[in-house]
Amino acid sequence: MNNNHVFVTAEIGINHNGDLNIAKKLIDAAVVAGCDAVKFQKRTVDKVYTKEYLDGPRQSPWGTTQREQKEGLEFGEKEYDEIDRYCKEKGIEWFASAWDVDSQLFLRKYNLKYNKVASAMLVRDDLLEEIASEKRYTFIGTGMSTLDEIDHAVEIFKKHDCPFELMHCNSTYPMPKEDANLNLIHTLAEKYGCKVGYSGHEAGILISALAVAMGATSIERHITLDKTMYGSDQKASIEPYELCELVKNIRDTEKIMGDGKKVLSPAEEETKKKLRG
Repeated sequence: MNNNHVFVTAEIGINHNGDLNIAKKLIDAAVVAGCDAVKFQKRTVDKVYTKEYLDGPRQSPWGTTQREQKEGLEFGEKEYDEIDRYCKEKGIEWFASAWDVDSQLFLRKYNLKYNKVASAMLVRDDLLEEIASEKRYTFIGTGMSTLDEIDHAVEIFKKHDCPFELMHCNSTYPMPKEDANLNLIHTLAEKYGCKVGYSGHEAGILISALAVAMGATSIERHITLDKTMYGSDQKASIEPYELCELVKNIRDTEKIMGDGKKVLSPAEEETKKKLRG
């Protein structure tokens, strides 16, 4: 990864609503915007949720139970084979956050460049051990986590000598702007001596752009074709036009921040000659 380049991930997650065509449209939106990668979520439904929960009621486009809703949102091998092919065709990286060990083993067949630890999974030692053992560059979400819990996760990745980047995150959907606490980016970077990105769930794009000015080395945002679509993550997502604007703002911010050295530009030298003689 380029040290001066903020890595931008468009989190498709489950916003495809189980429809491969929607997933492809979201991949297209990420490509047009200039994102570095798209990300999905992978679950083995019976491993992540209890039978009691899955048998519970839930109205959805797929039925009346939690199981029907969860399985309706889940892509399998056929879909991920096509996602892998399509992303290669479009020239964009893809990866996924696994919510159980079986899902991580499933993803391994695609030889992905990156891994992601979802904030909800930060305390799952079995999953962290499996991910860290692969030694792929891993983005670690820190939403809902205490510093002690982050300490423990970092120890696992250091034990395996697995490269990682923490991601400051507030796990509310959508996140109120007053909860952004972007100063935590500095806190995490100083405490752990690593890169720190920002995974946002707020409305709009201002906070994510400001995170880059605060030193975030990566940005991840949920994307959607339409915030009014069915799904728990849609309202905390940004639409394609916002994604394009966000990536432009991030690239502009990279230039605006500069390198911190006091150097006169050629244009300023000319002004100096005119004003100082």
